[in-house]
Amino acid sequence: MTIGEVRELFAYDAWANARVFEAASALPTEELGHSVTSSFPSVGATLAHIVGAEWIWLRRWLGESPSSFPDWAAKAVLADLRARLSAVEQDRDAFVAGLSDADMDRVISYRTLSGQPYSDPLCQLVCHVVNHSTYHRGQMATQLRQLGFKPPSTDLTVFMRESK
Repeated sequence: MTIGEVRELFAYDAWANARVFEAASALPTEELGHSVTSSFPSVGATLAHIVGAEWIWLRRWLGESPSSFPDWAAKAVLADLRARLSAVEQDRDAFVAGLSDADMDRVISYRTLSGQPYSDPLCQLVCHVVNHSTYHRGQMATQLRQLGFKPPSTDLTVFMRESK
């Protein structure tokens, strides 16, 4: 994986996250926390998980190993989550800007939230982060449908077409 491909994947991730935040902002405040069946109990909780997980992975790449989700992720206030995501994306862009193609094979050692140690190549972790967020954006699409709202398309092919 080249650094150009990494930048494109993260551009896609940011684009898709922006689309789901835009969709969530159309929800009445009470619907954001309304219970809908999925991995997480609400649209707000799903968004908080996406943002918190992207924060955790960036921290790991920077040499830290958080032992829990950040406290702010427990508060599903849309504007706060959007601001946190923006900060994560800016910090991640700065991190990626300092990488070369060779860095993508660098092994990152970290601990999971439960303390389990792992070591994986950065290129695999990049793919995991984007895939993880894609998975939960798909769940959020189902949650939005259950609430009677039309979810946005966040397909990679749509991003590629719109990026031309």
